[in-house]
Amino acid sequence: MSSLARRSTLDEPAFTCVDYSADRAGTSHTLTWSEFYVRVAAVAARINAVAGAAPRVAVLCPQDLSYPVAFFGALASGAIAVPLFAPEVSSHADRLTGALADCEATVWLTAQATLGSVEKLLDDPRVPRPASVIAVDGVDLEAARGFQLPEIDLGATAYLQYTSGSTRAPAGATITHEAVASNVRQVAAAFDLGEHSTFVGWIPFFHDMGLVLLACLPAGLGARSVFSTPFAFVRRPLGWLEMLAGYPNVLSAAPNFAFDYAVARVRAEDRARLDLSGARIINGSEPVRPRTVKRFQEAFGPSGFAPHAHRPSYGLAEATVFVSATGPAGPTTATFTRSELMAGRAVPARDELDTIALVSAGKPAGQHVCIADPVDHTARPDGEVGEIWVHGPNLATSYWGQPERSEEVFNGRLVGGHDGLPAAGWLRTGDLGVIYGAELYITGRLKDLIIVDGKNHYPQDIEETVQEAHPAVQAGRVAAFGIPTEAGEEIVVVTERARGAGADDVSASDIAVAVRRAVAAAHDLKLRDVQVLKGEKVLRTSSGKIARTANRDRYLARRAA
Repeated sequence: MSSLARRSTLDEPAFTCVDYSADRAGTSHTLTWSEFYVRVAAVAARINAVAGAAPRVAVLCPQDLSYPVAFFGALASGAIAVPLFAPEVSSHADRLTGALADCEATVWLTAQATLGSVEKLLDDPRVPRPASVIAVDGVDLEAARGFQLPEIDLGATAYLQYTSGSTRAPAGATITHEAVASNVRQVAAAFDLGEHSTFVGWIPFFHDMGLVLLACLPAGLGARSVFSTPFAFVRRPLGWLEMLAGYPNVLSAAPNFAFDYAVARVRAEDRARLDLSGARIINGSEPVRPRTVKRFQEAFGPSGFAPHAHRPSYGLAEATVFVSATGPAGPTTATFTRSELMAGRAVPARDELDTIALVSAGKPAGQHVCIADPVDHTARPDGEVGEIWVHGPNLATSYWGQPERSEEVFNGRLVGGHDGLPAAGWLRTGDLGVIYGAELYITGRLKDLIIVDGKNHYPQDIEETVQEAHPAVQAGRVAAFGIPTEAGEEIVVVTERARGAGADDVSASDIAVAVRRAVAAAHDLKLRDVQVLKGEKVLRTSSGKIARTANRDRYLARRAA
């Protein structure tokens, strides 16, 4: 917060929201640092006037300038912020009500445009009623007069980052002021960032990467944030690329599917007029595909996008967000023997028919990463697959109100020799990975691992094969999961049909046959079932990841009905 106070008199642009709703070219709305500070101070003063001691303040704003004002207003008041979203995100209504019930926020912050929909939540019996609902863009700016930022205890909780709930119900990771400040320093060091940088993106603020990239990093470094909305990206991905080209020293971030989507949806004549030489993009949040890296470079390399500017990374909400990143050399891809990797060993590929290519997530910065045996908690040597454990000042301290689960997740203890690494206080990520050539490779999720006839299979590996099996399979919309049967665990694939290009003329049975053949050839697996959804979506988390557990539960419920 002290960085905001130091810039409180500057008339340089701080936050810019690009609105594409009325104009295809986009309309920019900007707050300077001085304007931003006054609004933050006014909101903080208003919170202090209506709330008791140590309140939780829920941010229920749309993806516009009201969001960073509300978030930092909550922090400036000394409260615990809870970054959520306006109720218009209807597909995640249960997540919103669940988070509000869990955190029991005493103040809700929103914008005048969404005040009506937020007030409707007051009648929801599942949600505790707050003491006050405040539209931050309606707060009298005179309230900022005489406001003094409080002394911040770095060990105190700054905000609750609710997880996307891909394998469990959402939980609020408690992020301290020290944790977010540490993560800002770590990201700045990893990518050589400073006040000269511009942070560009469309990832929602309620997501850990969106919040850190588009709010915390700009505020901490005194840099500029330029953002739009996820809907704007889906509707016209060219707008994102135009923002990348329109500002200097850009760092952006997007999940893997966004790179494929941009390649598919941006025309050659539009690519030709872009200058992406000043942009770098973090690829994270979901598995990074080697084909994606290659195709994006082929498409946008002629637009000036340098090969080393594509930065695959790894992170999670429980670590604030950032854990590791590819260095200045850019993406590194290693090809392993598939059967050996499934058995837990990273061995270079020798047989072209038994290979799997993985993109490195780089190296950690300012924190320790250890590959641990998920059962006996011993540190595994380089080249052996295990659970990724993380230790550093950027970690959340717990899950809000869940002491038993917090102890399990946030206090991992290494057993036996561990080469000078800390013995306790490890974050058990639930992700599987391997250190190979001093770099971290993510192999899958521990809870998603499918075991057939004693052999391990990673669902994202199968999903990639399915995605390439037939043009009528929608990219990024494939879920593979195991189900229990009398014969043991068997694999089901659920996918969406691609739109356009004659996909509607292809029968579901033809798609299923192609999928079965591709999986049998690549993985030596027989699929139990292949479902091509009609009029339905493959379920995803709020951050865009495939929600395999939810898709499995839906499949099993329908089979039992």
